[in-house]
Amino acid sequence: MRIGGLASGMDIDQLVNKLMTAERMPLDKMQQDKTMLEWKRDGFREINTKLSELDNLMLDMKLSKTYNPKTISSSMEGAVTATGTPSTSNGSFEMKVSQLASNAINVSTGTLSEGDIDFKGGAATKTLKEQNINLEDFEDGVVFKTYDENGKEQTHKVEIKDDDTLSSLLKRITDEDNNVRAFYDEVTDKVIMETTRTGDYNPTQKSGTDPVIETGGQEITFEDTSFFATVLKMDESNEKGGQNAEFTYNGVHEVESTENSYKLNGITFNFTDTTDGKSAKLTVTNDVDASVEKIMKFVDKYNEVVEMINDVQKEERYRDYPPLTEEQKEEMSEDEIERWEERAKSGILRGETSLTSGLFDMRQSWYSSVETGGEYKSLTQIGISTSSNYLDGGKLIVEEDDLRAALQENPAGVQKLFANSSEGDDRGIINRLEDSLDRTMNTIGERAGKATSTTLESYTLGKRMKDLNTRISDFEDRLTQVETRYWNQFTAMEKAISRMNNQSAQLMSQFGGGTM
Repeated sequence: MRIGGLASGMDIDQLVNKLMTAERMPLDKMQQDKTMLEWKRDGFREINTKLSELDNLMLDMKLSKTYNPKTISSSMEGAVTATGTPSTSNGSFEMKVSQLASNAINVSTGTLSEGDIDFKGGAATKTLKEQNINLEDFEDGVVFKTYDENGKEQTHKVEIKDDDTLSSLLKRITDEDNNVRAFYDEVTDKVIMETTRTGDYNPTQKSGTDPVIETGGQEITFEDTSFFATVLKMDESNEKGGQNAEFTYNGVHEVESTENSYKLNGITFNFTDTTDGKSAKLTVTNDVDASVEKIMKFVDKYNEVVEMINDVQKEERYRDYPPLTEEQKEEMSEDEIERWEERAKSGILRGETSLTSGLFDMRQSWYSSVETGGEYKSLTQIGISTSSNYLDGGKLIVEEDDLRAALQENPAGVQKLFANSSEGDDRGIINRLEDSLDRTMNTIGERAGKATSTTLESYTLGKRMKDLNTRISDFEDRLTQVETRYWNQFTAMEKAISRMNNQSAQLMSQFGGGTM
């Protein structure tokens, strides 16, 4: 039981708090040290995040499409466009599109609601039985046929259930893997059934001479007694579409395609309209703009890394600004806390060798020549050099005109300079940089861990934080014991004073009693 100064008249709470403030000073220092370690860890991880962003751009810098992308212009972009690959040869060609590929579509020949049947008011709510449709006539369900890529007939059967409405049945037809979509249009009171792919998979066959007999042609076929014919009022002969795209390459090569796209000699053509009997002229050239944009994007990201590491190395260290304790924060405004911590964090990574050596390692990747056996062996030959301004700390400068010229004249040579996969002196700049980047990121990871690290033991700073956590916990236990001891001592003092006061009062009472 604690006695708070009733006998002595002293403010025991205040006395104990002052004594404990002195006792807590080592604890405050340990907590400040832990905060510094956390700040340092977070600073390292922030740099590793930036390095990771650079690393993510590495793959593109190894691909041929970065250095030799192709752009294909078209004189009739509203009708035909094309895309190429880095291996596509530059040049021009013509394409005449006489017919687009289309999907097949069939529509009910008349309205469906008549007599007892009222789909307009209940396609989704009334069952087919409630519409007085005799389902016994369709024991095999809905039966229809389509054709595969080889023109082979494919039979499809969809069961008609007792609780089916028209909408649910059509949805189940659509959901089947049959390249068919069916739905009901309440406005026209008709069913629309169409193929979900373009192309003619059931070409019209002609036989005889007089008369010529045509068979086939429809993409969706069904019997005259089928559900489609009798209930949905559909007629095979009413089907439209289902045709192939027809085009001519360079005036000679005539081609049909079931789709409105076609790949020829590494070029993918896309058709959106016919060319009205004319030929569209398409021209393949190097897309230098796209190459420059990707290389500039990579250089900019590298320069961000250089700037970030240089900045933390140049930050001034304010040793008179340690992390604030909780008690100190309570006496300060948010703005004061923010300004204080800005100085307290300043220079926290200054002099870290993992950063300085990592940056040096990455710089060397750019400076070293590459024995490609070709025209380009160094970055300066393609317009990329290190800034002469020492304040830039090794940032790269790009002379865009020189880079464009190199990409236009010899894109393969530029790619080899950057991405040659050989070892030793033949190793491309990007591969060298990737090696040094991996080393730097691993070193930082060993020091500060990753954002996904779950245990403090997995990185160096974490081990130090864990040690501090143990010391802080032990010291807090000790403080509890010290505070208890102080209170026990003051409580004993209060009890002693209280006894003395009682004895004094008794004596005074006795002396007072003797004089009366």
